[in-house]
This record gives sequence, structure tokens and C-alpha cells, in this order.
Amino acid sequence: MNTIIRDQNTNAKGKEGNFAVHITIKNMSKVWFITGASKGMGLEVTKAVLANGDKVIATSRNITEQLAKLGKEYKNLLPLKVDITNETAVKTAIETGIKIFGQIDVVLNNAGYYLVGSLEEISDEEFRQTMDVNVFGMCNVIRNSVPYLRQQQSGHMINIASNMGYIGYANTGSYNASKFAVIGLSEALAQEVQPFGVHVTVVAPGMFRTSFMSDTTLAVVKNIIPDYHVAEHVKILHSIDGNQPGDPAQLAKVLLEISQLPEPPLHLPLGTDSYESILEHRKKEAIELEQWKHLSLATDF
Repeated sequence: MNTIIRDQNTNAKGKEGNFAVHITIKNMSKVWFITGASKGMGLEVTKAVLANGDKVIATSRNITEQLAKLGKEYKNLLPLKVDITNETAVKTAIETGIKIFGQIDVVLNNAGYYLVGSLEEISDEEFRQTMDVNVFGMCNVIRNSVPYLRQQQSGHMINIASNMGYIGYANTGSYNASKFAVIGLSEALAQEVQPFGVHVTVVAPGMFRTSFMSDTTLAVVKNIIPDYHVAEHVKILHSIDGNQPGDPAQLAKVLLEISQLPEPPLHLPLGTDSYESILEHRKKEAIELEQWKHLSLATDF
């Protein structure tokens, strides 16, 4: 972030009220803590932040070749191997980052897990794995980073949800549940940390051109019940892979931009598909609420 400092001095003739303005650009670099930074949107944001001159504590379950290469190229990058479902590992990573860079200004909770399967098919273990990464892992990061943001009376927490955190879809119930939770906890967190000068933004991306839907990344339930047509659902997702409308590099630019705003948004859908689907869903909700209003209002004493 750049701060403009204006110095006013009298001109050479010393006439009262006649000033020369000298503008100095002071670079105020920020320190980012990013989860899921080794690929996809996390990697794109990491690249954009580094190119902007900011520092990054980039965490991932595995340090990919791309992330390791960035580490050699940028001295302001600290790659750390972290399993966010392990709170001790998260706490250590945050402490390490602060020890090296002095502070954390922006926390990007980007790491995510997507499982395809109906609620009848999904096992307890599979459902918990989705929640462990998308909700409890995120909470581990929040719980251990907010004390520093609160103490310094500034900061920005950016939580990645999805348009599927506003709209439920068949065969993705565990993912829907986790992303609905991310939106709810982000709204609560925003109210809790607002008195300390800390901002919260929950981002709802649509479909972006990453490997999220590839056959090597996409997770599918083990207990397949043919009646739910999960195999067909998976084929559709694989066919979309590589043709998603969203550009991760543009998403990175937007996140970098909102990190510099004095009053960033709380809710931010990203992508035409996300924005339009959420808007249409809200319209349908309003119609349904009005249709059944007579029952909703019939329960008071």
C-alpha cells in the first residue's frame, strides 16, 4: 500500500500563502498469511501480493515446485508446510511468521476441500473431513491470528466461501454445509472484531479456472448409490474443468485491491456466475417468504 505525504513549503520569494507541494510516496508493505497457497487461487494471490511488494507467509499441506520456486525468487516469501486441521501446527506457523516479518496484516483463509456425494452416501468420516478442512481448519487460523490483529488494532480477515455457501446443490451437501458455515462465522466475526479496527470479508467465488474440478483433485464418496447419479455429476464437473469462466489472476487483483480499502465489503461474490446465481436465489427466497408469510406470522402469542 502506498501512502502519499504532502509537504508544504514557502516558495523562493517567501510570499505568504504561496506554497510548493512536494509529494513523497511511502511504501507501506503488508504481511499476508495465506492458506492453500501452493496452487490454484492461493498461488495466484501469493504471486500478486509478492509482485506488489508485500510479504507472504504461504502455507500449504505440501510445498509444491511452483511455491518453492517463488521462495527462491522472492526474499519476502516464507513458505511453510502446515496442516490447518492441526491447531498446534497453525499456531506455530503464525508465531514463526510474526517472528520473521514482525506482524500479520491480512489473513487469507483459502484452503478448501470439495467432496461430491449425496448425504445418504457420505460417511461420517467423509463429512467430518470436509468440515475439518473448510470450517475447523479455518477456525484454527482465525483463533490464533486474531489476538495479534486485535493487539495491533488493525488487520483484514478474508475468508473464502463460495456461491455454494448461499445456495444448496444436490450431491454437494457437505461442501454446502461447510461454506454456509463460513459465511455465518464470518458475519459473526466481523461484529466481534470491528471495535478493534479489524475488517472481515467473506468471498464467494463462482467457477474459476483452477484444478479444483480435475480428476486428480476432485474427491468422490466411496459408498456410491446409483439412484443419486453421482457418476454423471462427476462427469459434468470434469467436462467443465479447464473451461471455467473465472480468471484466478483477476480474482487475485480484486483481493489485493480490497486489502487496501479503508472500508472493505463484508460480502463479496466473485464471478458473473456467482453474482447472478446468488441474486436469483435471493429473489426466489423473497417470493417464498411472502407466499408463506401467513404461517410465519401465525405463531406469536
